[in-house]
Amino acid sequence: MILNKNSPATHFAWLSITAAVFTIVLKLLAYYITGSVGLLSDAMESFINLAGALMALWMLTIALRPADEDHAFGHSKAEYFSSGVEGILILIAAIFIGIASVERFINPRPIEQVGAGLLVSVLASIINLVVALILFRAAKTHHSITLESDAKHLMTDVWTSAGVIVGVGLVAVTGYNRLDPIVAFAVACNIVWSGISIIRKSVAGLMDEALPASDQLKIQKVLDEFRCEKVEFHAILSRQAGARRFVSLHVLVPGSWTVMEGHDLLEKIESGLRSVLPGIVVITHLEPLEDPSSYTDMFLG
Repeated sequence: MILNKNSPATHFAWLSITAAVFTIVLKLLAYYITGSVGLLSDAMESFINLAGALMALWMLTIALRPADEDHAFGHSKAEYFSSGVEGILILIAAIFIGIASVERFINPRPIEQVGAGLLVSVLASIINLVVALILFRAAKTHHSITLESDAKHLMTDVWTSAGVIVGVGLVAVTGYNRLDPIVAFAVACNIVWSGISIIRKSVAGLMDEALPASDQLKIQKVLDEFRCEKVEFHAILSRQAGARRFVSLHVLVPGSWTVMEGHDLLEKIESGLRSVLPGIVVITHLEPLEDPSSYTDMFLG
C-alpha cells in the first residue's frame, strides 16, 4: 500500500490495522519468550490498538459519505464514536493489566531470555512509532480526530513499551522480579490517562464544541479586513464535526445597500474564510445596521 498525504483517510486506518497485527504477534512472542507480565500487558494494549483501528476504519468509511436528505450536514460526526469507543476499550485494557500486575506482584516469577524478548519488543515499538508519526501527519492533513486518536494511542503504546522494556531490563540487572509487575501497574495508570483524554475529546466534539482558538483567531483576522463604519459583525458561532468545520455569522450593512451589494460582500467574506480554513462551511445572515431588531440576536440564547 503506497500512502501519501493525498491518500483517503481510510487508507491510513488500514495501515494502522496492519501495524496492530504485526505488533500483536511480536509482543506475544516476546511474552512467550520471557514470561514477563509487563510484556503481556504491552501485548494486550496492542489488541486494543487493533480493535480501535477496525472501529476507526468503519467510522471513517461512514464519515466520508456525502450529505443526504437525512444528514444535510454530512456524516463526519461518526468519527467521534470511533474515538469514544477506542477510549473505552483503552480503559478496559487498563483494568485487566492492573489485575494481572497485582497478581504477579503477589506471586512473582522469574523472567527468562530477557535479551531476545526485549529485542522483539523493541522491533514492535519501532513499527508503532513510525505508523504513529504517519497518522499524526495524516490527521493534520485530513482534519481527522479519528486518525489523531489512533496516533495518540499508538504513541501511548510506544511510551508504554519503553517503560516495560526498562522494567524488564531492571529485573535482569537487579534480580528483583517484582519490578516487572510494578512497571506493568504504572503502564495501566498511563493507559487510563490516555483513555480518559480520548473520551473527553470525543464528547467535546459530540457536544458541538467551538473551533480551536487558533482557528477562531484566523476567522477574526479575516473579518477585521472587512470591518468598517459600514460593515459590522456579530453572532459569530463555530463548531467542529469530525473533519468538517462550520461557522455562522451575522453581517450588518447599511439598509440602503442593494441586494447585489450585500451579496457581493458576503461572497468576499466567505471566500476569505475558506482561504484560511479550507473546506469550512460558512453560513451568513445579512442585516441592516440601522434596524434595532438587528441587535436582538447578538448573543447566545
